[in-house]
Amino acid sequence: MSRPDKPLIVIPARMTSTRLPGKPLADIGGVPMIVQVWRRAVEAAIGPVLVACAEAEIAAAVEAAGGDAVLTDPDHASGSDRVFEAVRAFDPDGAHDAVINLQGDLPTIDPAYLDTVLAALAAPEADIATLAAEITEDYERTAPNVVKAVISLPAGGRCGRALYFTRVLAPGGEGPHYHHFGIYAFRPAALERFVNLPAGNLERREKLEQLRALEAGMRIDVALVDSVPFGVDTPADLARARRILAGR
Repeated sequence: MSRPDKPLIVIPARMTSTRLPGKPLADIGGVPMIVQVWRRAVEAAIGPVLVACAEAEIAAAVEAAGGDAVLTDPDHASGSDRVFEAVRAFDPDGAHDAVINLQGDLPTIDPAYLDTVLAALAAPEADIATLAAEITEDYERTAPNVVKAVISLPAGGRCGRALYFTRVLAPGGEGPHYHHFGIYAFRPAALERFVNLPAGNLERREKLEQLRALEAGMRIDVALVDSVPFGVDTPADLARARRILAGR
């Protein structure tokens, strides 16, 4: 295998959010946030973009902007499950050789990051690829909401194999630590296997879905990028996203 050349970008979205209900339709620059995320994905220019929706109003907003949307089971437990259902509906013949799962709350993401995560799937042994950035702020080292990726990196390298993900600071000793964020590229067979695996013990303990793949012996490669994209989870985050995109 080599770098996939026919990727499909899928953005899972649902209206239920504890801290910011209805956030996919929150207005940013005159359009719903999900449309802003869709635009960033289109700007990456690496393949078709599909929004996997839990509710019809999200699909309507995406389609009004000229995008493609698929309605999925609103009761899915995770975004990965929603993405898999959408892929089966949109690409039943398996024409696409990679699936990029892009979170629907990243309206300011650098489109180049989607190309980076796709490139990280080039190793023949890699089942999944994802992204991380070096931690530079001290508070992130101990913050449990900042997921740390423990990566086996070659000297001077920017892409390596994930050994573990955790909410505590790891590894020990001198050296950099890495903030993982949830953008994934899957080989289609790996996505199907992943969503059909039972939850792992470490996944339940750390509350990190990606540990299910590692516990099952799947390989996740991690590419480094310069910074963690800004996610919208609260009204304050929404106000910040509006300011950032107002300057585009």
